[in-house]
Amino acid sequence: MRAYDVSAIAGANPNSLHTLGRAAAQELERARGMVAASLGARVRSNEIIFTGGGTEANAMALFGIAEGVRTRTKRSRILVSAIEHDSVLDNIASLRSRGFTVETVPVCAQGYVEPQTLAALMDDDVALVSIMLANNETGVVQPIRELSDVAHAHGACFHTDAIQGYLHIPFDVGELGVDALSVAAHKVGGPVCVGALYLKGRTPFAPLIKGGGQEFGKRPGTQDLRSIVAFAAVAELLASQVATQRARVEAVRDELYAQLLTSSHIAPTVDSLDEVERLPGIVSIVVAGMDSEELILQLDAAGFEVSAGSACSSASLDPSHVLRAMGIPARLAFGSLRISFDDRVAPDDVRACGQALLDIVERGER
Repeated sequence: MRAYDVSAIAGANPNSLHTLGRAAAQELERARGMVAASLGARVRSNEIIFTGGGTEANAMALFGIAEGVRTRTKRSRILVSAIEHDSVLDNIASLRSRGFTVETVPVCAQGYVEPQTLAALMDDDVALVSIMLANNETGVVQPIRELSDVAHAHGACFHTDAIQGYLHIPFDVGELGVDALSVAAHKVGGPVCVGALYLKGRTPFAPLIKGGGQEFGKRPGTQDLRSIVAFAAVAELLASQVATQRARVEAVRDELYAQLLTSSHIAPTVDSLDEVERLPGIVSIVVAGMDSEELILQLDAAGFEVSAGSACSSASLDPSHVLRAMGIPARLAFGSLRISFDDRVAPDDVRACGQALLDIVERGER
């Protein structure tokens, strides 16, 4: 791993012609290559577009590809899964206002889109299919290669939101067969203000905004070199450790599930845990007869921070749209908890969290 010292050029504009600008441009392209390498051996640097985070990367993919395809082919249907993150689902109304038809693809009870379900919805008017790599609430990994093959068989482009799974499970963009893929630095310990969109060469794309020509004309605006360099450093460091860290975190995850399921009031949101591929650091459960808000507050008082679903929608009083899409009744979904961690969290702390939750549930039974 290269030791970075960019203090002299951190504030320089990498698009300027002066000495500091040229040095900044070199660092920018070095970082771009490092992020590209973390996504697959055949990913080219010019297929990486730096963004202000994962939400922007998802929006760029949705609007940019859909408009690019429609301009070329007149296709105007977009398919997204029912369990997407709000950074995808909250754009549906705006896409429709632009004349696109947007439909949601249902998931099975285990939380993933079955290829035959997607195939039944495809036709020659579909411009784009967007299905996340792994769900941020349940941790369920989607069969992306099979799904992208279905989309391509009907001439549609395929985007995947890989923000939750990036550098937590091994994957290669080339093997996934996708046209676009979103990642965010903060999910792997990098800065919160930077992400990237992988956009496969020759994928139709219409920029959301214009002005300046940065990022190959696809995302104008002066790049934040400091954040990008930090993102690249994390990507390079973790890329070689994904498989090892996954095994370690999975062992802790499975131990926590076993600990929690000793209570008859706690159940996993995915029935057949051993039959479904899942992210290593997410434990998704429902607690019968208890409210997730109260559980979160009691765990917080005990020193443990968990959520009821996506952190981006934690203030919502509605049951998780992900769990409802999986067929889990609202009365159970209101008692859902998402316990997430990575290799930076000590196994003893995870066990302590599990015991604290068991104690809370036991008190609630009385």
